[in-house]
Amino acid sequence: MHPILFEIPGTEFPLRSFGLLVVLGFLLGAHVYGRLGRKYSPDPDRDQAGFAAIPIWVLVGILVGARLMYVIVEILRGSETGKGYLSDPLSVLFYWQGGLVMYGGMFGAVLAGWWGIRKHKLPVWHAVDLAVVCCFLGLAVGRIGCLAVGDDFGRIVPEQYADLPFPIVVRVPTELPEGSLFTEGNAGQTLWATQIWMSLNALFLALLGAWWIGRRRYAGQVTLGLFLLYTVGRSAIEVFRGDEVRGVWAGGLSTSQIISIALALVCVVLIFRNRKLRDAVPPA
Repeated sequence: MHPILFEIPGTEFPLRSFGLLVVLGFLLGAHVYGRLGRKYSPDPDRDQAGFAAIPIWVLVGILVGARLMYVIVEILRGSETGKGYLSDPLSVLFYWQGGLVMYGGMFGAVLAGWWGIRKHKLPVWHAVDLAVVCCFLGLAVGRIGCLAVGDDFGRIVPEQYADLPFPIVVRVPTELPEGSLFTEGNAGQTLWATQIWMSLNALFLALLGAWWIGRRRYAGQVTLGLFLLYTVGRSAIEVFRGDEVRGVWAGGLSTSQIISIALALVCVVLIFRNRKLRDAVPPA
């Protein structure tokens, strides 16, 4: 576990492994998005500038959406963190203190990306399909940062499963490093490696989506299919999560599980409605 890689010379700000991996994930996703845009665009010369600009819109959406969702959840939970946001609204902007929710980032990325796509007059659902594939690729890298800092950790593994290897389980150091988000109760314990599971889930969806792009029946099919699969995988992983601070609601469902159920229902309805659709997809 390496939450803090080193302090930036001449400053008091540390370079955190989570932030570095999120940036690397974003850059990888942006690079692949440009390549997919050129490969599948019916007019690459015309659309090149648009595909290059979309990642910036998506980045803004991720940062705003992920932070806003976290703030809303903390306020609704009535936590000390949420009360702090109400008493000092300016602290909502203190990103370096941590606090992001993936689903909020995903919704923010979709809305901001949608706006950017319309602004640059790209084929909307075609561009969204490509963006979703690249977002999952970036997420696969960024989620490794969760393991590095001890965020989104799993429950304590029952004794009979404690000898399972990584990446099924992860063994937390007895002495937690500075900046670790593992709790003191996790020190020296063996936990389910939920961070890596989420990373592998995102990588699988990215690879599936890249394969699916050239085989879809209509623009938007990849987006709906990947989102539906993500809700299933994420809900299953949530069962093994041990950081109840993320919010547990009526019936013992986490915030992410509640959102997953709602999103899955929307995806199923749209997939059923579009079952006979054969939309013209730009050729490779």
